Amino acid sequence: MSRKSQDRLGAVLVIGLGRFGSAVAFTLAEQGREVLAVEKDPHLAAQWSHRFTVIEADSTSKEALEQLGAKDFNVAVVGIGSSLEASVLTTANLVEMGVSEIWAKATSRDHGRILEKIGANRRVYPEFDAGRRVAHMVAGRMIDYIEMEDNFTIVKMRPPHDLRGFTIGESKVRERYGVNIIGVKSPHEPFEYATAETRIGEDDIIIVSGNVELLDEFAARR
Repeated sequence: MSRKSQDRLGAVLVIGLGRFGSAVAFTLAEQGREVLAVEKDPHLAAQWSHRFTVIEADSTSKEALEQLGAKDFNVAVVGIGSSLEASVLTTANLVEMGVSEIWAKATSRDHGRILEKIGANRRVYPEFDAGRRVAHMVAGRMIDYIEMEDNFTIVKMRPPHDLRGFTIGESKVRERYGVNIIGVKSPHEPFEYATAETRIGEDDIIIVSGNVELLDEFAARR
């Protein structure tokens, strides 16, 4: 492995600085990660250049990616959503160059299938995922919603009224509703992992896990 490759083991290459790509790059930079962003639009490149390193280049050109050292990155995020062709060509270039972990934004299921076939390890559907997340939160008392795999979900929510004032053991949450309360956050108190003796207060926030359909029913309780 070259010295250049070693220096960039923890760095992330972000291609495309639209809403999705810029949010990823900005957050990574805030976390202290080295970020190299690639953007074709000179206005977007200039807009973000004071936050992290930005190179103005056309990522559909394999030669351009080679010149900026894309092959030395283990992780790349392709945030291009406005052009299917540019997204696919950029991803294919990264695959050919041996980038081992490629996260690619997909604007549709068909787009995602194409990205998967050419070698993108992870496909991200920002609009679809955000829509599902908001729908679940609007429908009940959820404050936040994270859908994992195999229909398993974790939510942050206000407790239903019939739990307030009782311990988790007294409420028999698992037996009655098929979900697990894994944590509780009381006002002005640190987060607490839940036990059968944990008492749920009226102003508490609870963290609950389980099957998405059961969680929707649980969160809809009054």
